[in-house]
Amino acid sequence: MRTAYKVRVYPAPQQAAVLNRTFGCVRLAWNQILAWRQQRYRSEGIKTSYAQTDRYLTELKRDPQFGFLLEVSSVPLQQTLRHQYRAFVNFVAGRALHPRYKSRHGKQSATYTRSAFRWRDGVLTLAKLDGPLTYVWSWPGIDPATLEPTTVTISRDPDGRWYASLSIEKCDEPAQATVTGTTVGVDLGVKHFAVCSTGEKIANPRHLDRKARNLARYQRRMARKQRGSSNRAKAKAKVARAHRKVKAARADFLHKTSTRLVHDHSMIVIEDLAVKNMVRNRSLARAISDCGWGEFRRQLAYKGAKRGRHLIIIDRWIPSSKTCSACGHLLAELHLNTRHWTCPGCGTRHDRDINAAKNILAAGLAVSACGADVRHSGSPRMRSALKQEPQPVRAGIPRRQY
Repeated sequence: MRTAYKVRVYPAPQQAAVLNRTFGCVRLAWNQILAWRQQRYRSEGIKTSYAQTDRYLTELKRDPQFGFLLEVSSVPLQQTLRHQYRAFVNFVAGRALHPRYKSRHGKQSATYTRSAFRWRDGVLTLAKLDGPLTYVWSWPGIDPATLEPTTVTISRDPDGRWYASLSIEKCDEPAQATVTGTTVGVDLGVKHFAVCSTGEKIANPRHLDRKARNLARYQRRMARKQRGSSNRAKAKAKVARAHRKVKAARADFLHKTSTRLVHDHSMIVIEDLAVKNMVRNRSLARAISDCGWGEFRRQLAYKGAKRGRHLIIIDRWIPSSKTCSACGHLLAELHLNTRHWTCPGCGTRHDRDINAAKNILAAGLAVSACGADVRHSGSPRMRSALKQEPQPVRAGIPRRQY
């Protein structure tokens, strides 16, 4: 199992100068090789391998115009070639978008392998630096001297903060937490961040909306400053700090929520939401992005694997909101503004989100049982894990076909 510890770093002025120079060289190598790779493919239709990019980087270093590449450690430059090659592999496989050029105004980073850093008794020293880096350790229960990091990634956020991410390879088996034997279905939303099948509703903190007014004020101030001036740089740093506070608050909320769900339940079921398609709705794009559903799912996955829990992802096309969790009756139509409805089949009064969470849990139990159907109280079987379309209305209330 691979894990990482991210710590705050406080480099000395000389160390910051070396690291900033390294960031610039990494960015230059990425952009130059990306342009060369694209030019080869467009003109000759040739795909570029990692070995070819490695040789091209060597030619760049021999060019007097790029002689400054020899002044920094060669390991971060080699690592950016590996990252670019992996990015193209993911792009060809359909797992990611096409790699883009790196900007000097965004987040900067450089990755060091074991040949370019030394970690002894919790002291970190990087290649080309005149001394160890000062950092603050944030895990009291873990002794940094006992760790053996395989890679170290130094990064600088747009607001000027420095961080180091220590990547650790762990061969330990997943820790077996206290067996609860409870299962829960989770319906993610905008009004409530999550609604559980147990009836619990987790409020959406809406971090971006709460900071939107201050953020807009900082952005207006930055827009009035002359480009390239020191005042614009200061205003830009304030905008970056405002974004960082929103990001930190959102991450804190997601970590606490996901940790509690993983700790209290042995199996968690959620929907496979198409977040990229949902944010195309201009009316809900900002609210959906502020929720962080993708990050929440990622945290549930790795925390569940670490604690020996089961995370089941069901098909997004299951009509969880329109299906009665008591008898399985399927409505022909259910508007988004309808928050409560009464089942015409059994007369049960449903809260839309709680009903959806119960159906999500039922579908997850069916998937965990090798695709077997789930029996609902007082009804025949309700099929799960299938795309179900409502039947056309002919006379009276449409009924599901079994």
